Amino acid sequence: MSLSTALSIAQSALMNTARQTSVVSRNVADASNPDYSRRQAIVTSTAPGARSVDIQRVTNDLLFRQNLGALSAWSGQNALFSGMDQLGVAVNGVDNASSPSSAIANLQQALQLYATSPSNQNLGASVIDAAKQVVRSLNEGSKAVQDFRTQTDGQIATAVDDLNSLLSQFQDANTAVMTGTRSGNDVSDALDQRDALLKKISNYVPVSTFSRGDNDMVITTGDGTTLFETIPRTVSFAASAGYTAGAAGNAVYIDNVPISAGAGGNTSASGTLAGLLQLRDGVASTMQSQLDETARGLITAFAETAPSQPNKTGLFTWSGAPAVPAAGTLVNGLAASISVNAVMDPSSGGNPTLLRDGGANGAAYVANTGGASYSTLLIAYGDRLDQPMAFDPAAGVSATSSVSDYAANSIGWFEGMRQQASTASDAKEALASRSAEALSNATGVNVDQEMSLLLDLEHTYQASARMMKTVDDMMAALLNAVG
Repeated sequence: MSLSTALSIAQSALMNTARQTSVVSRNVADASNPDYSRRQAIVTSTAPGARSVDIQRVTNDLLFRQNLGALSAWSGQNALFSGMDQLGVAVNGVDNASSPSSAIANLQQALQLYATSPSNQNLGASVIDAAKQVVRSLNEGSKAVQDFRTQTDGQIATAVDDLNSLLSQFQDANTAVMTGTRSGNDVSDALDQRDALLKKISNYVPVSTFSRGDNDMVITTGDGTTLFETIPRTVSFAASAGYTAGAAGNAVYIDNVPISAGAGGNTSASGTLAGLLQLRDGVASTMQSQLDETARGLITAFAETAPSQPNKTGLFTWSGAPAVPAAGTLVNGLAASISVNAVMDPSSGGNPTLLRDGGANGAAYVANTGGASYSTLLIAYGDRLDQPMAFDPAAGVSATSSVSDYAANSIGWFEGMRQQASTASDAKEALASRSAEALSNATGVNVDQEMSLLLDLEHTYQASARMMKTVDDMMAALLNAVG
């Protein structure tokens, strides 16, 4: 081997070592970056030496796709669970202390006490106060539900804006990848950026991807709607200024295709948007319907009756008074309009003894034939609260039950679904975490491994340096001999 060949080999080895060292150093520097994929400097042997020909980015497409799916599932589930936690406290209070069910139980107790001593006007006033608390829980609960829907609507609008922004950033990253691929440059950083954006996008909607020539990527949603192809598709949503009971929310569209809301406690929602839509139009709307049905049941239970006369509102009244709402039929917004009949409310100049005697709707409805000790009507009202009646099945709770049971079943429905959402959220979060860990193990940086490689490169550098020193000594000796 000639001295010039030996020198060339040593120089090539030093250059390769420097390139590899640079790659290892970059790996170590970005070891804590979850969006960074490990780089490998691939060296191939060529005559008369060896040179680094390529820097490769470590990938695992299967694990990456699994991670995207797990992120979407957890984001949708977490949106549902977090929202239900907030909604439950807003409507029913902590530990359901301010729920209609609790208020109705207090009303039943006050009514029973009044029935044992019907001549005690203070006990009659206590029943009216308990009825006011029932009304307050329904009125405030209805307002809380609609405020929550409005708030969720705003969150949907923000999520849509964020998603459109991410798609715009993805276009820039995708363009950088394509441009670098065509020119033969290293596109590892651009690929990292593009994958990081895909993870963020999958938090909002489920994504599926495939690549075309020049590493050009196309994104579709889980149902096949195109989200990105050369340019981002428009994600559109018209937010509402406010909501009333029964009002439908606007849909979110991707390229004019609506996103479907999730369903169930272990929700089918993939992505935050589907979870928020389920909260706004599913959970909250159903909760509102149950409040409305509870209000209708109370108006019906305390309605005044008389021979040959239509039933009319008694202790509880509403915007359609004196008529009683139709049996078994949901009246949207009833929980917001229910109130205590002013003719029985002392604070409004009313007389609470009308509850005992009847007659809020005139002489034809007077039932008292026993003077101040008359309790028959009060006992009847208490019995009606525990007697089965028809409820609209569209509200999601049993179609036949008593008013008190219906209010309790409403809490049971919500808490059961919330518990399912909590359990599923924990499971899906664990899956997302495990899939991210598996992806990191396959494509991330192991610092110990990199430091070991760095030590090997140091030895290679030392060997190359010694070779160059040897060649230098031999050339110097040769020159001295010639001279």
